[in-house]
Amino acid sequence: MGNYYGAVKGMLELQDNEEYETLYMVADAHTITTPYGVEELRKDRREIIIDYLAAGLDPKKSILFIQSDVSEHFEMAFLLSSVVSIARMNHLPTYKDKVKGNPKGNTMALLNYPVLMAADILLYGADLVPVGIDQEPHLEVAREVVRKMNQKFGLSLVEPKRGPINKGEYVPSLSGEGKMSKSMEGSYINLRDDLETIKRRLSKVPTDSGKGRIKEIMEKGGGVKTLIDLVELISGKEKAKEYVRKYEGEGIRYGEMKEELAEAIYKELKPFQEKRAEIEKDKDFVDRVIREGSEKAKKIARETLSEVKKKMGLEN
Repeated sequence: MGNYYGAVKGMLELQDNEEYETLYMVADAHTITTPYGVEELRKDRREIIIDYLAAGLDPKKSILFIQSDVSEHFEMAFLLSSVVSIARMNHLPTYKDKVKGNPKGNTMALLNYPVLMAADILLYGADLVPVGIDQEPHLEVAREVVRKMNQKFGLSLVEPKRGPINKGEYVPSLSGEGKMSKSMEGSYINLRDDLETIKRRLSKVPTDSGKGRIKEIMEKGGGVKTLIDLVELISGKEKAKEYVRKYEGEGIRYGEMKEELAEAIYKELKPFQEKRAEIEKDKDFVDRVIREGSEKAKKIARETLSEVKKKMGLEN
């Protein structure tokens, strides 16, 4: 849900805007920069494409592809790494945070994550990248790489900018801390969850007595704020205000609130799930989308890579 409201809805808006040519990638190669399950990755690559299609991404309007199907990403990343120092990568706050969280996972793949991201962008001449502010340090690396490659080898790579800014909703974590993320167990609701699973997930959201001053609760954050924010996101502002009034009046019965919220979330997700079930049955269609998307992406990437290799003296 966090990814759907925070990212995919914005992706749909860009797809339907004639000003932009859009490419959407399943970043499976980035997954291996941190600990992962091989079989889970093998399955998820395809599942994400199906999710995108069910959400409304259209292969006739956007190029949908899987990163590792386009080998040019890996080759380009190696070429770009020739102008990036180890010291520069070591200073990135995102890299430091990852190492701090998993000291045994301090690999060259993790260190080079921003260089691979730069390759993802530069291969397609993308001048706009719709990512959150947390990715700005990585975009700055990409811009530095562009300037160095252009200056050193006479290339004309485009410096990417962040935007157009995605107006997606902020979806709070069920834990009451931060935003909903699949990387944090117990924080999220899956788009494919049935009603009982949604109820079970919401039942674990931490609460209080159900009565008091709502201003303090909303400022402090926590499970109660998460529930009210989710009510506003799914059922609208008026419904959220109703719970605010109850909190400052007769009190909230969280069992009833969570039950009602679960049903509202399931109602919101049901059309997606029904469409997804139809798409999943059509194996040939999904295979064709993946194959054709990768072919389209590869055609663009190959041209860029060839130009870079020629300028670097690696191709005649």
